Amino acid sequence: MAVEEHISQIRSGLTYQLSDRDPEETQEWLDSFDALVETQGTERAQFIIRSLLQRAGAKSVGVPMVTTTDYVNTIPVDQEPEFPGDEQIERRFRAFMRWNAAIMVHRAQEPSIGVGGHISTYAGAATLYEVGFNHFFRGKNHPGGGDQVFFQGHASPGMYARAFLEGRLSEEDMNGFRQEKSKEGHALPSYPHPRSLPDFWEFPTVSMGIGPANAIYQAQLNRYLHNRGIKDTSEQHVWAFLGDGEMDEPESRGFLQLAANEKLDNLTFVVNCNLQRLDGPVRGNGKIIQELEAFFRGAGWNVIKVVWGREWDALLEADKTNALVDVMNQTPDGDYQTYKAESGAFVREHFFGQRPETKELVADYTDDEIWNLKRGGHDYHKVYAAYKAATEFKGKPTVILTKTVKGYGLGSHFEARNATHQMKKLTLEDLKGFRDHLRIPITDEQLEADPYLPPYYRPSEDSAEYKYMMEHRAKLGGSVPSRRQESDVKLTLPGEKAYAIAKRGSGKQQAATTMAFVRLLKDLMRDKEFGHRIVPIVPDESRTFGMDAFFPTAKIYNPGGQNYLSVDRDLVLAYKESPQGQLIHPGINEAGAVGAFTAAGTSYSTHNEPLIPIYVFYSMFGFQRTGDQFWAAGDQMARGFIIGATAGRTTLTGEGLQHADGHSPVLTSTNPAVITYDPAYGYEIGHIMRSGLERMYGGTHEDPNVMYYLTVYNEPIHQPAEPENVDVEGIEKGIYLLKEATTDGPRAQLLASGVAVPWALEAQKILADEWGVSADVWSVTSWNELTRDGLHADEQVLVDPSKARRVPYVTQKLSSATGPFIATTDYMRAVPEQIRPYVPGEYHTLGADGFGFSDTRSAARRFFKIDAHSLVVQTLHSLVERGEIAADSAIKAHAKYDLNNPNAGKSGNAGGDA
Repeated sequence: MAVEEHISQIRSGLTYQLSDRDPEETQEWLDSFDALVETQGTERAQFIIRSLLQRAGAKSVGVPMVTTTDYVNTIPVDQEPEFPGDEQIERRFRAFMRWNAAIMVHRAQEPSIGVGGHISTYAGAATLYEVGFNHFFRGKNHPGGGDQVFFQGHASPGMYARAFLEGRLSEEDMNGFRQEKSKEGHALPSYPHPRSLPDFWEFPTVSMGIGPANAIYQAQLNRYLHNRGIKDTSEQHVWAFLGDGEMDEPESRGFLQLAANEKLDNLTFVVNCNLQRLDGPVRGNGKIIQELEAFFRGAGWNVIKVVWGREWDALLEADKTNALVDVMNQTPDGDYQTYKAESGAFVREHFFGQRPETKELVADYTDDEIWNLKRGGHDYHKVYAAYKAATEFKGKPTVILTKTVKGYGLGSHFEARNATHQMKKLTLEDLKGFRDHLRIPITDEQLEADPYLPPYYRPSEDSAEYKYMMEHRAKLGGSVPSRRQESDVKLTLPGEKAYAIAKRGSGKQQAATTMAFVRLLKDLMRDKEFGHRIVPIVPDESRTFGMDAFFPTAKIYNPGGQNYLSVDRDLVLAYKESPQGQLIHPGINEAGAVGAFTAAGTSYSTHNEPLIPIYVFYSMFGFQRTGDQFWAAGDQMARGFIIGATAGRTTLTGEGLQHADGHSPVLTSTNPAVITYDPAYGYEIGHIMRSGLERMYGGTHEDPNVMYYLTVYNEPIHQPAEPENVDVEGIEKGIYLLKEATTDGPRAQLLASGVAVPWALEAQKILADEWGVSADVWSVTSWNELTRDGLHADEQVLVDPSKARRVPYVTQKLSSATGPFIATTDYMRAVPEQIRPYVPGEYHTLGADGFGFSDTRSAARRFFKIDAHSLVVQTLHSLVERGEIAADSAIKAHAKYDLNNPNAGKSGNAGGDA
């Protein structure tokens, strides 16, 4: 390792580039500082050093930023608060939890089950959680509103074990671990999955990186609610428990600046630094705690390191030459992991034996005493001090980097082993050793009776342990985790007046469906009883979507306000930031926007305050970029509207390949919580929005936990007024007859959605005027929902074959239609192909398959052969094959319209923001 690299892991290379021209004077300064610490304490020493740094800056003396401190605890011993609890009794029931967590996973490995599980993560992190449970995590009954805790996914057995001790889960429930259907009613999901256990888990975290991202946006939402006067969240705290290996995920670090910029001191990250990934060391040649310290400091966070347990205090105090700290600094993580997989004698030789001074420090220690030198994450006093300091720190978010051992206490086969994450069960020898280590009152005979089914242990409700545990939870406001399934606040949804503008159409003007949606949203936000609960979220494209009109009135949320003179202050649509702003503007940051959407969309549960997030974005950069987050949002049962604007493969073709969305409905079809629509007109959008609000927030639907995805376009078209007696049910369910043919002739059915509906209407006219063909036009508002309805009808045959097969909705609607069915969209063929099994007749689909490109709309549509004339030719070809028109009709039409020539395309308008 190069000198520069080595030093950078320790102290950011404060002195290695400078020569010491007077070592004697240097030593005098150091001796003076040591005396200051010894006589007046570390707090006074901190003030003096900070004063010197400030003066150095004023005198232009360059001092590098100290991003990394020595590999020791941040909080000095003389500044540690007194531990307020009874440590011995807390350690007793922590032992019960550690036992039960391991046994639950072990039992799930019975040969007839074998469903997996993780033992080692919670074994190493138990102290981190128990200090929180006993002294910090506030439940929903707390007067301040309760905390939000993002539990590390792989540690879930520990949360189940605590709930078992509290009496919230039965032994039968514990035995249902990872058997959600086979033991339905007494089943526990593998990880924190709110959708699977909706009264228990609040936040899904095991898709690594999403937990830290969502925790930051949860903390932001807490402040948003407070600043907008919706709820007092001043006493609520967000905790996120993360793994050090998880911090490799870009999402884990990618939003740190938001937390710092908004001074989210209501947020604490606890990084469980057991130095191990799933396969091996996180940084075998480096030091992950030092790396993360530098990273978080650089991002503007308060950093607290909890590296060593109290057993090290006397050794560090005796380390007058700093030799021990030097060895601590220089030892890489790979060696630290190895030490905990060996013995006290090994640690004496390989760690303390590196320097004569350190070897002498432990000369009087036995090997057992050396082995008992614990890491900070297993020490109640050190962890309590860090948590207390974090909750009292103001002005910055805090990260606690705490060092632990993965598989702690599980025995030599588990502790710190590379394979420990994959180890699911214990041998009889392991069980006995683990029992002895934890002092669990279970006999050898009980363990030997059936090694696959060792007993759980739960003390009686009149035991000291149970009483202590429950009394502390009662003081903190009840059990955690716990989820509220529905809000007590009943919303008064907007009346018909709010949707009037959607029904009106655009008159003589043209308007894109994006603009039709924005106009409707503006009126919804004006509703006096409802509008303030809407949370518009736009990642730096408000002007593209016509949402800059919201800036002066709704304003952009910024907890710091607007402390500068805006360059456009004299304009009607001036950029305006405010702590009371309604619009969340995460910047060029779709992942952050989904984090904000998830937090707002679950506020009905986390805060008992329903909010309606409406996230508007380039459709191409939605589910394709952040699909895993939307999956987690579905797990968390978020509710809200997701608006894929500038949708379609050919409506934004000036932007080119990377912006051309031809497949987002296919992606959304894979998420069971997403209801997808592709509306053509403003009045369709109005009915879909009204239906969505009633389903998600009306309080009567059996499944309100969904997200509505609407694709809208930037191409200006004539927006018709809502027809009389419009088929509202058809709009909501996915298809309705838009325009029936008015001429007699061979019959055909044209199906289209979104921006393609005008092409179908154009084709209808061409077919009638030039070919004598009568074509009906159907607006398909949701291919996805029609498909789900059909699949559900298919499934019911297997559920109960005695019942007659239900006819799918699309089949019912088209059953009396005559002629071939031809479908077109601005998407790939896979979108309309979904309904093929349920179309009652000959069916042909057109599609924009392949990558998009830059060109005019009409040229692109002709190239993909999805435009009006392509519809005409396909219709004629189908009728020829049916023998209903002249055999050469399709050939003549193909030549007449020059169908292979992109320059001959005519379907599409110019204009629209891009």
